[in-house]
Amino acid sequence: MTRLRILITGASGGIGARTAVQLAQSTSTYKVEAIALHYNSNSAKLQEIQVEIKSLDPSIKVISIQADLASSEEVSRLHSETIRQMGTINVLFANAGTTSDASGPTGQLENVSLETFEKTWRVNTLSSYHLTQLVVPSMLEEGFGRVIYNSSVAALTGGVVGPHYASSKSALHGMLHFLASKYAKDGITFNAVAPALIEDTTMLPKGGEELKAKVPVGRLGRPDEIASVVDLMVANGYITNKVWAIDGGWYPS
Repeated sequence: MTRLRILITGASGGIGARTAVQLAQSTSTYKVEAIALHYNSNSAKLQEIQVEIKSLDPSIKVISIQADLASSEEVSRLHSETIRQMGTINVLFANAGTTSDASGPTGQLENVSLETFEKTWRVNTLSSYHLTQLVVPSMLEEGFGRVIYNSSVAALTGGVVGPHYASSKSALHGMLHFLASKYAKDGITFNAVAPALIEDTTMLPKGGEELKAKVPVGRLGRPDEIASVVDLMVANGYITNKVWAIDGGWYPS
């Protein structure tokens, strides 16, 4: 049975938190040995998740590490501190993301400064690439690895947040397509989930009827519905090079 040592970035958000709990429920395919929960500012949420994971399986080592993923130095520290406390990482869920709070109406080119564009790319794209660089060598030695990026339906449609956000997410797709092909025979898979309109998240803490009306299934998605797909991508070694839109039927793919 494969023993997993997992790093989840942005674990204090709705999707990251529910994915941590989902993966902690070991299956016949794998047994979770340790989970590192990254956060930037919301440490209180992580304490709740740690308690929930321990209630499911007290044997799982759960650690939390703060880091600002806009800084490459902080990304390196996150990685080194994680492996110091729990050993090498063989599952990476690069889930953290930001819209950088571009001012003015969303989706407008003139409202996204170069500074906002750069910060968004540093968090959403560069940190994911950087962590991938750091974890793949030990995955190669082990002959097993799972790398999953949290993208967005905006990467497929352009979305409404703005060009900085959509482009930062779509870049993840090209990256994983290259990497999936390169490492497919080495036991390392690369995939992405692309959610849309998920409630109880930082981007969408609440949702009204107007938002629900945009989704063909007539409701917003739930964080646990994203978590279940990430779980499948971890458990199933025949799934690689895929971007799965999880959007209630919004985007036909």
